Amino acid sequence: MQYAADRRAEANRLAFERLTKADPVLVDVRPAGEFIPGFTRETILTSGPPMDWPDYVGGQREAIIGGALFENLAKDRDEAISKLDAGEIKVGPCHDFGCVGSLAGIYTASMPVFVVENRTFGNIACCNIYEGSNPRRLNYGVYDEGVRERLLIVQNEIIPVVAETLRHTDGIPLKPIIKRALNMGDELHSRNTAAALLFLRELVPSLLAVASSSGSDRVTRAVKEMSDDHYFFLRLSMAAAKATADAARGIDGASVVTAMAFNCRGFAIRVGGLGDAWFKGPHASVEAKLFEGHTEDEITWMGGESIITETIGLGGFAQAAAPALQTYQGGSYEAMVSRNQELYQITVGENPDYLIPALGYRGTPTGIDIFKVLESRVLPVMDVGIAGRNGGQIGAGVVRAPLTCFERAAEAYRLQYG
Repeated sequence: MQYAADRRAEANRLAFERLTKADPVLVDVRPAGEFIPGFTRETILTSGPPMDWPDYVGGQREAIIGGALFENLAKDRDEAISKLDAGEIKVGPCHDFGCVGSLAGIYTASMPVFVVENRTFGNIACCNIYEGSNPRRLNYGVYDEGVRERLLIVQNEIIPVVAETLRHTDGIPLKPIIKRALNMGDELHSRNTAAALLFLRELVPSLLAVASSSGSDRVTRAVKEMSDDHYFFLRLSMAAAKATADAARGIDGASVVTAMAFNCRGFAIRVGGLGDAWFKGPHASVEAKLFEGHTEDEITWMGGESIITETIGLGGFAQAAAPALQTYQGGSYEAMVSRNQELYQITVGENPDYLIPALGYRGTPTGIDIFKVLESRVLPVMDVGIAGRNGGQIGAGVVRAPLTCFERAAEAYRLQYG
């Protein structure tokens, strides 16, 4: 038994090292179908563990249908459903394609994705682009003409400028931006205000070069869209977190969580020493602050993988760095600090780079250990947007993962490793 414990401790030390020594760098922006292996025009990606098409319900199902319509794979909703039923349009899980998705997490072939390379370990991860701040968004289970127009603005006005700007750089390192943003009031999940502006600052020299060579009007429009939108950096944070967490996958004996995700049916985790298996449980518990006019009975689940940020010590695991979140997701700052502090009980160590000023520049708790969760009964905390049953965002809040996932993962671990 001592040998097994020592072996697990050493594997977890290696996983923690990979989580903390990652160097995520934005290297490209490309249409998903051009870059991601195996991504055909008839493929739609969505969040969470894989399921058969008939198992998707509610807003996640509606978002998949909306993705088919946006990609012009069907002329109307009925034809989209018919083609999905027949398997002519295929649904895949984001994580299996090296991607990570917000809420319903819809990817179609023409949608541009941020390509982030982990230059320390050589792996690559992708995330698609934030649609804008309107509560009615495709990833929140809504597809209409307004959603389509915003997706096309991203595709045709913002991303071509970002892609051209990137060609004037050797890539944009994201870790320095994340480190600095934590000192400026972000936790890099539900608050990205500082990170978005810091990212724009990194682009400025190259943006000026693009403006001088191809006209300033298009650059001005793109910059306005990015600067008006405080959540533009969220998708970069997610891609950086995916590239970081994936480096800890496949470590023999590791009991560190490498991914957490929702779908419309429940919550699930992956564990470093247990391959790509998902360990599923019921939906998370939630404390939400809802937008005016909405009530708790409207809250629904339609997927979500932005909690990859919590997997690497950001988001809810850096909550004490972002006091302004009180006005967005409710609660008190004292409660945020208390939640953050208890998470040190369930992690392998403190991140040497991601620091929390309010805790005396203590490193964020990093590397969730399934056995520490079971021993302490402290459940991972995540900052999330809240979806409504009729589609759209209706609020924000804090959720806690269900214990069931960790119990099932621990059982599988014991069967594999003794």
